[in-house]
Amino acid sequence: MQVRREYFDTPIEYLKGVGPQRGAVLRTEFSIFNFDDLVRHYPFRYIDRSKFYKIAEIREDLPYIQLKGKLLRIISHGDKRTTRLSAIFADDTGQMELVWFQGVKWLKSSLKTNVEYIVFGKPTSFNGKFNIVHPELEESSKAESFSGPSLTGVYSVTEKAKVHGLDSKAIVKLQRTLVAGLPKFMPESLPAEVIDKHRLMSLHDALVNIHFPSNENMLALAVRRLKFEELFYVQIRLLRAKAQRNETFKGKAVTKIGDVFNEFYQKHLPFELTNAQKRVLKEIRLDMGTGKQMNRLLQGDVGSGKTMVALLSMLMVIDNGYQACLMAPTEILASQHFQSIAESLQQMDIKVGLLTGSTKAAHRRFLLEELKNGNLNILIGTHALIEDRVQFNNLGLVVIDEQHRFGVQQRAKLWMKDDEVPHVLVMTATPIPRTLAMTLYGDLDTSVIDELPPGRKPITTLHKFESGRLAVIGFMKREIALGRQVYVVYPLIEESEKLDYMNLFAGYEALCKDFPLPDYKVSVVHGRMKPAEKDFEMQRFKNGDTQIMVATTVIEVGVNVPNASVMVIESAERFGLSQLHQLRGRVGRGAEQSYCVLMTGNKISHEGRLRMKTMVDTNNGFEIAEVDLKLRGPGDITGTQQSGVVNLHIADITKDRAIMEEARLTAAEIISVDPSLTTSKYQVINDQLQYQEKEKSNFSRVS
Repeated sequence: MQVRREYFDTPIEYLKGVGPQRGAVLRTEFSIFNFDDLVRHYPFRYIDRSKFYKIAEIREDLPYIQLKGKLLRIISHGDKRTTRLSAIFADDTGQMELVWFQGVKWLKSSLKTNVEYIVFGKPTSFNGKFNIVHPELEESSKAESFSGPSLTGVYSVTEKAKVHGLDSKAIVKLQRTLVAGLPKFMPESLPAEVIDKHRLMSLHDALVNIHFPSNENMLALAVRRLKFEELFYVQIRLLRAKAQRNETFKGKAVTKIGDVFNEFYQKHLPFELTNAQKRVLKEIRLDMGTGKQMNRLLQGDVGSGKTMVALLSMLMVIDNGYQACLMAPTEILASQHFQSIAESLQQMDIKVGLLTGSTKAAHRRFLLEELKNGNLNILIGTHALIEDRVQFNNLGLVVIDEQHRFGVQQRAKLWMKDDEVPHVLVMTATPIPRTLAMTLYGDLDTSVIDELPPGRKPITTLHKFESGRLAVIGFMKREIALGRQVYVVYPLIEESEKLDYMNLFAGYEALCKDFPLPDYKVSVVHGRMKPAEKDFEMQRFKNGDTQIMVATTVIEVGVNVPNASVMVIESAERFGLSQLHQLRGRVGRGAEQSYCVLMTGNKISHEGRLRMKTMVDTNNGFEIAEVDLKLRGPGDITGTQQSGVVNLHIADITKDRAIMEEARLTAAEIISVDPSLTTSKYQVINDQLQYQEKEKSNFSRVS
C-alpha cells in the first residue's frame, strides 16, 4: 500500500507539464490537489477519433459527431452583455453554423478562416438547419493521427481552465504522463477474495483503461471495476458504522405488549390497520425487542398512516415503562401531531404535551417538570425538544418526522439525552428510491408503508396551460359550490424570492377579483408572516371560514384539511417532482374525489412536459421518486445535500442499481464476519478507509 500511497499523494504541481501556475488552476477549478485526484478525474464520454461525418450525413438522432472542414466566416453578435460568436463551417457536402456564448473574446482572437479544423460536438436543429453550440475545435495539422479504432476520453473542463491552456486535450496529455508512471506492482485497494469472486479487473489495469482504453470491452471492464470499488466503500462505511453503533449502544428492552397498547388497539383504534402498517409495526416491535438500539427509517406516501404506526410504537414503549417523544420540523406540523394524538388518546390515562418556541413560560416550566419526574408520557414538539433544559425521566423512543429537515447532529443530540440511548424511528413522506436510500441511509434499517388506507380515492391530476385558465376558474367555482375548499400554491425559490412574492400577491389580487366578496373568502399564507398570523389564517381555512387558501410551499407540511378537495399549483414546471407529489398529498384526505391541477406556461421544456406527464400518469410516490432521481440526480432529491455521501466520481446511483446491490451484499458479508475489519485479509479495507478519512480531513485541500 505504501508504494501506491507515496505516488498518489504527490502534489499535482510536481507532475511533468503542470508546475505552480497550472497546479493552482487544477486545485481551484477541479479540486485536483494530488496525483490521486487527477487519476480519479475520469472522462465523461469517449469518442472514436477515427470516425468522421459529412455535413450532409448529420441526423438529429446522432448524439455527438466529428467533422472535418474550414471556417468560411466568423461573426460577432450583440453587445457586451449578450455577446455571442458564430462561424460558418463548411466541407465538400454543405455548410452549417457553429455558435459560442462563452469565452467569446478568446475564441475570436484564436479562430482562423480557411484553415482546416476538426470539429466535435452535439448537433441540434434550428429552423430546419443544423448547428453545434460550443463545439470543440482543433486544427487538423495539430491533431494526432489515428490508425484503426481509437477511443479517446473527453474530460469536463471550465472556461477559466481553458484560458490557462487546460482544455480536454491538455488533460489527456497530463493523464498520459500520470498513467505512464503508475507503479507496475501497484497494491490492490480491494481484498483478493472480492476481486476473484466478482472477476474484477486489477486496479492498475482499470486506471490505465479508464483513461486510455485499448477497446470497448476493456473500457467496460475498467468502468465496472471502478464503480464497484466506489460503491463498495460507500456501503462498507455505512455498515461498519451501523455494526459499531450496535456494539456500543445497547437499546432499552421493549419486550412486552401490555395493557396500554392493547386497550388502544382493541377499543380506540379509529380504523382497521392496513397489512402494510401491520407488517411495519411487527418490524419495529421485533427491532426494539433485540436489546440493541433501533435505528429505523419509515417511508410512506402522504396519507399512508405513518403517524398511527408511530403512535402505536410509542404506546409499546410506554407499556415497558418508558417515555416517548415526536419531533416535527414546524410548529404547525407539531401542533397537528399533538391534536391528532391527544384526540386519539383522550379516553385513556396517557399524558401528552406540546413544546414549541411559542409555548408560554409558565406552561413550559410545568411541562419540563412533568417530563423530568416521569408523569408526562409523550412529548411532541419542534427543535425546542433538543434544548439542554429538556430532561426526560426515561426516554425510550424518539420519533422524527420529515427527517431530512433535521441535521444529523440535531438527531444525535436528541437521542443522547439519556445514558441509555432510546430507540429512533425517522419518518419521511418523500419516498426515496431504493438505490438512494441505500446510499444516504444505508446505516438505518428501512420499513416501507406501500399501501393506502381503504376507501381513499386516488387524486385525479390534470395538467392545464395558461390558455386554459378560465376553464380552471370555472371548475374551482363548481367545487366550492359543492361545499369544498381549494388550495392555490405558488413556488418560492430562494434565488428569486422577491419576484416569487410579487407573483403570489399578484395572484392573490387576481383571485379576489375572480372570487369576490361576499360570496367567496380568500386566505393567504407565506413565509414572511409571523407564526401567529400564519396559524390564524390556517385555522380560518381549516374551520371553513375561507374557501380558498393562497400559499407558498409553506403548506407542504401543513395542516390536514379533509374538506380541501382541489389543489391548483401555479408555475408547476418550477417544482421538482417529489415536491409536487408532496403538495398534492395535502388534498384527498376526505371521502370526496379530489383534484390536483398543474398550471404551466403555454411553452415549457421537454423535461417540464415529462414531469407533468409523470404526475398525471401516477399517484405512486416511489415511481415518481425514481423519475425525479433520473431527472435531477441524487444531490438534492431528499431536500438537503447529504455532505460527502453521494460524492461519487464514476458510479451513478440512478443507473448502477445492480452494481450497488452487488457491492452492498459483499460489504454486508464481510461486516457480518469481521465487523471491526481487524483480520489480516481485510487489512486492505482498513487501510483504504483510513486513507479516505485522511483525505476528507486534510485542511490543505480546502480551497
